[in-house]
Amino acid sequence: MASPSPHTPTPNSLPRIVVASLIGTTIEWYDFFLYGSAAALVFNKLFFPGSDPLVGTLLSFLTYAVGFAARPLGALVFGHFGDRLGRKRLLVVSLLMMGGATCAIGALPTHAAAGSLAPVLLTALRLVQGFALGGEWGGAVLLVAEHGDPRRRGFWASWPQTGAPAGQLLASAVLSALTTLLPDEEFTAWGWRIPFLLSGVLVIVGLWIRLSVDESPVFKAARARAEARRRDVGARERMPVVAVLRDQWRDVLVAMGARMAENIGYYVITAFVLVYATEHAHLPKQTALNAVLIGSAVHFAVIPAWGALSDRVGRRPVYLLGAVGVGAWAFPFFALAGTGSSWALVVAVTVGLVFHGAMYAPQAAFFSEMFTTGVRYSGASIGAQFSSVAAGAPAPLIATALLAEHGSGTPVALYVMAAAALTVVAVGCARETRHRDLSDGSDGSDGRDEHDQEDRDDRNGHGTPSLAPERR
Repeated sequence: MASPSPHTPTPNSLPRIVVASLIGTTIEWYDFFLYGSAAALVFNKLFFPGSDPLVGTLLSFLTYAVGFAARPLGALVFGHFGDRLGRKRLLVVSLLMMGGATCAIGALPTHAAAGSLAPVLLTALRLVQGFALGGEWGGAVLLVAEHGDPRRRGFWASWPQTGAPAGQLLASAVLSALTTLLPDEEFTAWGWRIPFLLSGVLVIVGLWIRLSVDESPVFKAARARAEARRRDVGARERMPVVAVLRDQWRDVLVAMGARMAENIGYYVITAFVLVYATEHAHLPKQTALNAVLIGSAVHFAVIPAWGALSDRVGRRPVYLLGAVGVGAWAFPFFALAGTGSSWALVVAVTVGLVFHGAMYAPQAAFFSEMFTTGVRYSGASIGAQFSSVAAGAPAPLIATALLAEHGSGTPVALYVMAAAALTVVAVGCARETRHRDLSDGSDGSDGRDEHDQEDRDDRNGHGTPSLAPERR
């Protein structure tokens, strides 16, 4: 009797793995987005007092951007050990690091109590958050993608992606509840600490769930082959980061370009909008938070639908639709957000996030399918996180500076449109990947793998197209 495919999940394992990845990513994104919301609402007053409100917000967003600077380092470190030791172990480490840093932020002294030491400590903890998140994303999506049914990989792998809007939803809901229940003075004095300290409870729950799942069978099979080759023929195993940058650098560049509109668009829509709505349109904090809350709920719902569509029509068409949509929506977004109407703001944020979901949903499967097993964690993480330094990190900072300089959302809209154009070019240069088999026989020992056969098949007129260059 034929044995099952090494990446075929057992009857009830896949839903459990999806839940484990989703819970973990939700907690990590809750921690990360909580900082962004607090940076827009209170950190400018607590850690950078004595400044003009917009200048204080700029300084606050600067510490927010520092977290992105640590994400590439996290991608390198977690990618290396994730390709050597396994996806599951590194996901546990990233969860503990993120949760610990977030709890510590909730206990930090403010500038009034510790002077200049306060923003220094805040920045250091933000670096730890960024480092952990840089390793979280790749492992979470790969654990699902490598377990899942190849025919529905886009759908199943999109569920960890819902951790971003779920985390945003949770962070916004907690902040919204606190700003409703507490007067501004009490929220600024101590209420803002509660959501950060709550992260400790969430981490315990997430850790318990993550420890209950199995390692990726595709990864275990690749490691077994690598060990057998070293034992039998003494094959040398190259560092995953070296292998992926030498053999699949084009895939890395495509992934980086694909992230530009997705990353910039998201942080403009969810983080900068809090500044734009309160400082420019003069709406209450609560109204701005509620708009992000409603938009995030819709975002959560549409991501699996976009992922399922990518299984039917391909990753590239869905991704391109999202990039064009985010670019085209930029001007209507600021026109609606600037009216001072709460419902117009809800529409602006919600439609923007629906278009964003068309990029974010297929991204997990798309990036996973670009890289071979022996370097997949490194390749997906590097492609995703290195671009965040140029995209998501400075996005709220650039948008706030443009608003301060011009007093209008028009320059910010042009900024988003330029990012969308870059993404359209990058994805347009990619090849479709949805039929690729992740169990490709690659172990990272000598840089030669199933993609080499795919390249030869392409030249012979058959086989699944590959983004990897030919190795000689």
